[in-house]
Amino acid sequence: MAASQPLRPRPEEAARLAWVDVAKGLCIILVVMMHSTLGTGEALGGEGFLHTVVEFARPFRIPDFFLLSGLFLGRVIDRDWRLFADRRVVHFAYFYVLWVVIQSLFKAGPIVAGAEGVGAQLAAFGLHLAEALVVPYSTLWFVYLLAVFSVVTKLLHRRVPGLVLLAAAALLQILPTSNWPYLLDEFCERYVYFLGGYLFAEWIFRFADRVRGAVVPALAGLALWALLEAVFVFTPTGIEAVPTLARLPVVSLGLGTVGALAIVAFAALMTRAGGPVAAALRACGERSIVIYLGFFLPMALTRTLIVKFNLALPDHALGVGLASLIVTVVAVTLPLAFERLVRGTRLDVLFRRPAAFHIAPAPARTGRLPPASVAPREA
Repeated sequence: MAASQPLRPRPEEAARLAWVDVAKGLCIILVVMMHSTLGTGEALGGEGFLHTVVEFARPFRIPDFFLLSGLFLGRVIDRDWRLFADRRVVHFAYFYVLWVVIQSLFKAGPIVAGAEGVGAQLAAFGLHLAEALVVPYSTLWFVYLLAVFSVVTKLLHRRVPGLVLLAAAALLQILPTSNWPYLLDEFCERYVYFLGGYLFAEWIFRFADRVRGAVVPALAGLALWALLEAVFVFTPTGIEAVPTLARLPVVSLGLGTVGALAIVAFAALMTRAGGPVAAALRACGERSIVIYLGFFLPMALTRTLIVKFNLALPDHALGVGLASLIVTVVAVTLPLAFERLVRGTRLDVLFRRPAAFHIAPAPARTGRLPPASVAPREA
């Protein structure tokens, strides 16, 4: 059974899996869109057309990102702890710690608010950084959890049968954990998708191959999925805690799983069709961590400029929608442009882990793979 034999693709095979990068590219754009749209809507006091897109993507946006991140875990999970930790713990820890400091410096005002004197302010800032080592900070929680998921899976994968572990993870996702500590709540909510990506990697790759060979049925399936997704997402329940059908226990797990596979199918079809849109999505996916780490500042600055200079259109709903779209585009493209600008310079360490921060030999560069990836493929 696929669940008992996670795929361990060879480097040359991994390099050909363009659909993985297309799927990651779509997911990272949806993540940036969510933060940009919700923040812009709050700043402008309304909602626009992108709010509908954000809500539609809610059930599958993060589940698919975690599923994709688990696909290549099988390549390193049976390696010795030193190499495994280098690829799956130090890799994420380096970017997490670095960018916690960077984000915190930009938000230093609110962090040290109320502290009087330089000494007290430094102490408050240091306490904030120490807390960030225990409680994931801001938008960086995803990077933090990837390291946690990887370690937990390595510790358990030979001690607990795969299907038993998956059933336990599914149960954790169904349980009401919103009142639990933040890290534990996010772990329970997301781990099942990461684990599913690892356990069923071989099946997922075969599924993508089948989709590429059956375009018409795949398109029909995607259309049916989109219709059902919309019904569940936009049908209210009348329950305050779970306002729509999509947020009901069990239903949310099902929609997250099916939605993640729908994105796999969509990405497979996009790579088959080719064209500039597929190329753009693939470029975003190859450098997904560049976007993920760097989008917060251009997003905040663009939103601030739009609000300060009242650049939104008079038609409020349309204005909010267009403003959200502009903020999203800037937040996605500027980090990519900045990474390209600093590539090969000392600032390259912002997006590429330097040799000094490896505890095992760094993987050979192929010239195609990104400087760093949210879902690393290193052997």
